[in-house]
Amino acid sequence: MLDPWGSSGPTNDEDYERIKKEFGIEEIDEVIRQKLIKNRFIRRKIIFGHRDLGLVLNAIEKKQPWAVMSGIKPSGPFHLGTSTTALEIIEFQKMGGKAYYCIADIESWEDNGITYKEAEPIAVDNLADILALGLDPSPDKAYIWRQSKEPIVKDVCFKVSRLVTQNMLNAIYGEKTFGLYLSALVQTGDIIIPQILEAPQPVIVPVGIDQDPHIRLTRDLTRRYYKTFFLPGATYHYLLAGIDGSEKMAKRNPNSYFTFNEPLESIEKKVKGALTGGRKNKKEQQELGGEPKNCMIYKMLMYHFEDDDAVLADEFERCVKGELMCGEHKAQCAEKVLKFIKQHQKKKEKLIDKARELLDID
Repeated sequence: MLDPWGSSGPTNDEDYERIKKEFGIEEIDEVIRQKLIKNRFIRRKIIFGHRDLGLVLNAIEKKQPWAVMSGIKPSGPFHLGTSTTALEIIEFQKMGGKAYYCIADIESWEDNGITYKEAEPIAVDNLADILALGLDPSPDKAYIWRQSKEPIVKDVCFKVSRLVTQNMLNAIYGEKTFGLYLSALVQTGDIIIPQILEAPQPVIVPVGIDQDPHIRLTRDLTRRYYKTFFLPGATYHYLLAGIDGSEKMAKRNPNSYFTFNEPLESIEKKVKGALTGGRKNKKEQQELGGEPKNCMIYKMLMYHFEDDDAVLADEFERCVKGELMCGEHKAQCAEKVLKFIKQHQKKKEKLIDKARELLDID
């Protein structure tokens, strides 16, 4: 069972294959990949599966409206995991989809005990981050809301709840507090809000595989209640493990991640302490080669900090051949990460007021 509020997830290829088969997630085949080759997450096979992505492709080809929807739970600063989804939203917006971005403060209260008022500065900080990454907030290109202030999503929760039983929620999520079940029903409203505000149209939701229970619940309730709507689709990316080699980035393990607000010295230390795919010593590395597929330095660059595919391919090959040493690679990665963070923080500082304005927070 997948737990969208849990601290664990699939850890190897066998887990992902089992989940795809169990829940009917489709592969990103070569036909789709070639059509969406400009999307670097699809091109680099970070996005590995989907539901109804073909509906979006059809809308693009026919020049019909479509949307991309996702959001963030305002429980802390941006880190590598949250920025993966944010960058996917931006990629899809650039392809022509209107972006719908939710600040999930109801879920933050139910899951983390953060009050709506306490969530406000976090929400402003989070929104400034995605604006700095490149989200276009123009009204014709984006719609941004807080769950606690958006009557539509709460109204949907009440409307669809008459179709939901305790057994149904237990089967999807396992035994949880009722508040988390309610927040899941509010997320149903988040996911279908593009079709409520505009018109029936394809909607794609970029998520990590651990969030698939929300997608399945929303598709089922849309099918049964909003019968003229398109079933919301989704893309699924591989979850980025903790940079120290732990199963998942987690607040209880500060070495497993770094936030975009951290001091540069702390970030540099964590990057240089990241797990690599290297051998026990230099001699063995040169003889046997490294294992970049197991290397968090390579993965950080692939997901976030290296725009040039040719550079990535060269580093992969040199690692496998034993020509690239881990210390050298860590130093190169740290330089790129710190350069990005410095530039990002400067951009973000100028967008804090814009984020406050968009969220109507003084």
